[in-house]
Formats: sequence, C-alpha cells, structure tokens
Amino acid sequence: MVTKNKQENSEIIEKSIQHLEYKGFENIKADIAGYPTPKSYLNKERDTKITPDIVAEKNGRTYFFEISLKTNKESLLKSKLLFLDALSRMNSNRFKIITTKGHYRFTDSILSALNLSVKTPIRI
Repeated sequence: MVTKNKQENSEIIEKSIQHLEYKGFENIKADIAGYPTPKSYLNKERDTKITPDIVAEKNGRTYFFEISLKTNKESLLKSKLLFLDALSRMNSNRFKIITTKGHYRFTDSILSALNLSVKTPIRI
C-alpha cells in the first residue's frame, strides 16, 4: 500500500493482522501505530523508502505481506511489489499479497502486468 493510503486504511491492516494471528503467525510487525515497525529498504533510483505493510513469522520463516488497494500511483505499487518479491526470493522468505472486496480485479490486473500471476492474493 502506498504511504498516503496507509493512514486512511489502517483498519484494513488491523483486520489483516487479526487474520494472520488466527492463521498462526507470530512476531508480527506492521507499519501502523501500536505495532513494531518493519525494516525499511532504500530505493536508490527513486530515492524513496520501501517498507512492507506487514512482516510476520511462521514455522521459522519470515513472510512479507503487502496490501493491494486501488490507487492512482500504480507505478509506485508495482515497483514495491516487484522489490518485495525479489527480496523475499533472495533471502528464502515468502511474499504474499492481501486484498479486500472491491479491489480484486485491480490486484489481478497489477499482478498480471508484473508477470506475478502465479501469486494468488489472500482475500479478506
């Protein structure tokens, strides 16, 4: 999720965290108030920081979760998704995408444009 949207949609992040806790994830870090902040990564080309929406652990593996919502800044979302996917593959971690009702088609179009259609989003 783009930084501007994180403040507006913090309830979706909280719902996602509750879902992950129910599924057995531990040591959850989220980019909202009340939770430890996940590690940020610097994109030197655009001079921006990339922070995953949620980072959690399960069975000794680290999972990166990105919440995909409709946005006017598609290029930022696409670059963030590609970066997190590459980072997770590089470190033998997992990368999952979370979406909600009303955003499924947008998420599917973004994933197919990025050639990440193998990933099936978690629907909350």
